[in-house]
Amino acid sequence: MGVFTIVYIFYLCYNNRGMAELNIKNKYYKRVVFPKGKQSSFLKKAQAQLGLNSREFARFIGIHIRSMNDWKREKFSVSLPSLKKLCRETKISLPKNIEIKNPFWYANKGARNGGFAVYKKYGRIGGDPEYRKKKWYEWWEKEGKFKKHPIINVCPSIKIPQQSFKLSEFFGIILGDGGITKRQVSITLNRTDDKEFILYVADLFRELFGTEPSVYDRLEQSIVNVVVSRSGLVNFLINMGLKIGGKVRQQVDVPFWIKNSDYFSKACLKGLFDTDGCFYIDKHRYKNKIYFNCGMCFRNYSLPVLLFFKTKLEQLGLHPTHNTKFSICLRRENEIIKYFQIVGSSNPKHLNKFKQYFKNK
Repeated sequence: MGVFTIVYIFYLCYNNRGMAELNIKNKYYKRVVFPKGKQSSFLKKAQAQLGLNSREFARFIGIHIRSMNDWKREKFSVSLPSLKKLCRETKISLPKNIEIKNPFWYANKGARNGGFAVYKKYGRIGGDPEYRKKKWYEWWEKEGKFKKHPIINVCPSIKIPQQSFKLSEFFGIILGDGGITKRQVSITLNRTDDKEFILYVADLFRELFGTEPSVYDRLEQSIVNVVVSRSGLVNFLINMGLKIGGKVRQQVDVPFWIKNSDYFSKACLKGLFDTDGCFYIDKHRYKNKIYFNCGMCFRNYSLPVLLFFKTKLEQLGLHPTHNTKFSICLRRENEIIKYFQIVGSSNPKHLNKFKQYFKNK
């Protein structure tokens, strides 16, 4: 290729750059629909008025010569800015009986016509499903299942945490209000009472496992689900002593590595009470005088978890009682204070009630 040819090509590219950019901008402009035969005659009249050949006329409007030929053949409609420019420069009045259409105005009509055509030909939309399924299985057996897909075949990794206070607390939260399926870990909380605790749980997922949880607000049920979909996380929790499926049906228990450590047990107590516990105030009258007393109650339908909670409270020197088969309570004020001093809470719902009660008292 000679030097002259290269220079000429560069010249054409440079001079057509502005037209290409204008064409991109005009691509989404409103369109003008003429009555049949009128668009072609208008363009020819405007071109004659300006005294330009076809290539010069296209350049004047800011489009490619091929686009101009399509406009003259009425294959495509004229853009509204181009029509206004021609009317302004040639002093020709805006044609009558034209329609101004939004970009892609033809899409719905085309899709509908295409759908009718396919239905008329095949009697269904989308072709023969059995044939399509057959061909898919042939592809899958021949090559599909051997391909490494960047999404389907790759399980996103998680950060594997060491045994810690925060991890033990997370296990308590799971054993309280959590659930585990084959691919997903979710924690269900009250959207109003646990509003601040929801943020804390989401941060635990990030800190412990390096994953970003999804938070689903179930307005009709007044609950929020904090969810992470990771097979790696599920496998980790199973290896650390938890189970997939119904906790009550399987009567799940607290893992041994937590039970065998007083430090980890306190963290697990914290997570359990923050999800399945409540701090409450009793009001009663005696000899025309009103008295207020506070109480703590933990409810769980897995008996091994309930036994763990009671046993660990007793090891702290507290005196829990069974209110019902599935609930354990503390009623002594000094013991409730001791619990909050030793174990504590990460749920502002409990902390605020506890502080407010003793402040008012």
